[in-house]
Amino acid sequence: MAPHQATGDGTAGTAGAPGSADIRLVISASALGTVFEWYDFFIYGTLAASGIIGRAFFPAGNETVQTLLAWAGFAVGFGFRPLGAVVFGYLGDRLGRKYTFLATIALMGIATAGVGLTPEASAIGMAAPVIILLLRVAQGLALGGEYGGAAIYVAEHSPRGRSGFYTSFIQAGVVGGFLLSLAVILIVKAALPAATWSTWGWRIPFLFSVVLLAISLWMRLKLSESPVFQKMRAAGEQVANPIKESFTYPGNLKRMIVALFGIAAGLTVIWYTAMFTVLSFLQTTMRVEETTAQVITGVGVAAGVGWFLLFGHVSDRIGRKKPIVAGYVLTLVLLFPIFWLMGAAANPGLARAADTQPVVVHGPTCSYSPFDKVQATPCGKLLDHLSKKGVPYSVTAAPDTYVAVGSGDVTVTTPQELDAALTRAGYDLTPVRPSPGNIALILVAILAMSMLSGITYGPVAALLAEMFPPAIRYSSLSIPYHLGTGYFGGFLPFISQYIVAKTGDPYAGLWYTFAVVVMALLVTLFGLKEDRGGAAAVA
Repeated sequence: MAPHQATGDGTAGTAGAPGSADIRLVISASALGTVFEWYDFFIYGTLAASGIIGRAFFPAGNETVQTLLAWAGFAVGFGFRPLGAVVFGYLGDRLGRKYTFLATIALMGIATAGVGLTPEASAIGMAAPVIILLLRVAQGLALGGEYGGAAIYVAEHSPRGRSGFYTSFIQAGVVGGFLLSLAVILIVKAALPAATWSTWGWRIPFLFSVVLLAISLWMRLKLSESPVFQKMRAAGEQVANPIKESFTYPGNLKRMIVALFGIAAGLTVIWYTAMFTVLSFLQTTMRVEETTAQVITGVGVAAGVGWFLLFGHVSDRIGRKKPIVAGYVLTLVLLFPIFWLMGAAANPGLARAADTQPVVVHGPTCSYSPFDKVQATPCGKLLDHLSKKGVPYSVTAAPDTYVAVGSGDVTVTTPQELDAALTRAGYDLTPVRPSPGNIALILVAILAMSMLSGITYGPVAALLAEMFPPAIRYSSLSIPYHLGTGYFGGFLPFISQYIVAKTGDPYAGLWYTFAVVVMALLVTLFGLKEDRGGAAAVA
């Protein structure tokens, strides 16, 4: 039987509206489950930003390579999200929304605890990174089924005209998972001696997921199946193969393409830039003391959660497309200025030295690969040394290899001479704690990035639910969403970090975000339509 098209509101208008008590339970159980599941997924990324994951599971004798390999492991989880979307999307459309996302959260909790129990590479060698990568695969599969299930479940319970606001709690729940990961890490670090934290204490946040799993299962077992799915099943309107129908139902492939390249890709690179790039930028590039950077990021992100709820509500009034397009345009205008402000406030001395005492590397063959343990040329070795220290540089072709530091053209040819020249030029690479006034400026910058994320991410669950027919909604939503977030977003930390390491420009990694948002803006402008009620559709 062919799937029926979505309603104008995409949701409970087809099956009647649940009571207010039911809605509160639906939102709280779904949103908290989303918080817990994304906590499990983000714990890895939060600790990867601090270098712990690289040291424990990917030792390479090279700090830059360790960081890149740790972020590659982060990306692997995202890479398997589309497969999870296929598997659990099929189950969600065939067996129901409720039990499918019960299964996803159980898989996620078990895999996260497994990371906390895996011995380090120093104890079991290459088996350690292999096990970690397999557990990241399991996490990716679980997450591929979680978001679509939670978003659709809430959307299909929402009364007409309220789905944008109600589903925005799912979007805020994703942010909540990031915040919870930071909070648990900070609490455990504060409770343990530094040596204990660095040796085994960092495992506690991973093992804590068992507690969160128990709470989430308890809450979600109280839920009933969504009214839209119940009505569809009673009417015999389920399809035999929702995956096949997702690609063959008239017009649905075009809807999935717009959802992938116009919606999922754009919103996810903004969101990851607002979270992980900010944290990594403060800790690594600007040399802000680790705990200080985590607290500042956590406070800023927490203060920005309201943006997601606000713009989910706004989308119920003005439609889904307008805020998303506005968010893309504002991102293109404000992305670099926000990070320039953040960098100047986070470490004024380092920013001033980079501006007034530029580092220029001269040489005949200045090839540099961040993955090589030993660079092939003298110029490459100097670039490698600067990259590991996070010092910005530019490269100029010249017959001889040397580095010019500052306006006085202090020239050096060895890493030892380079360190001394950098110190004389004012490059203080020790961790810093910004002044209260500068912390306020950093928070303003983070709030601005959170706003850009909230404008584009707040309305998206309602938008995607409205785009697809109920009988294939779980599959059709999940596949493009997780392809976009999995590949465009999941590889963002790795790609941006590689660009920074390769170019020596601490802001160069932002060009990846900029380019993806340009693509998403064009696709959304020309591919996404809205009906007269503001609900999403594709022409």
